[in-house]
Amino acid sequence: MPVAEGREFDFESEKNIRTDFLEAINYNGNPQEVTYETDEFSAVCPFSGLPDIGKLTIIYVPYKKIVELKSLKYYLISFRNVGIYQEAAVNRIYNDIFKFLKPKYLSIKLIYNIRGGILAACIMDSDKIKKYRKK
Repeated sequence: MPVAEGREFDFESEKNIRTDFLEAINYNGNPQEVTYETDEFSAVCPFSGLPDIGKLTIIYVPYKKIVELKSLKYYLISFRNVGIYQEAAVNRIYNDIFKFLKPKYLSIKLIYNIRGGILAACIMDSDKIKKYRKK
């Protein structure tokens, strides 16, 4: 693993991500697309220990449950001191939400603030995952 130059800050491991904060509400309505967005998502770069802040978008079509928003906010805040790369954060959020809600469709998109002139976006989409796994 690369070693950062200069100062380093301590951060927590992924085991500090609190999936137990998530709470569900029963949903029996018609199929609908639900979108949650926040530009306050933060985690820690495991290379430097510096904070990474980005815009997170969660889109899903409920099956039998929807997520209670305050519990989702607490879950997302639990990433704040965790050292995790952007791609791993998207994968983790996708897996946690998919396992928790078992939605008909799920998409997670995370765009961290620009670093070094590069804008990076990571997206996991359940329809595309099914398509790629078939190959």
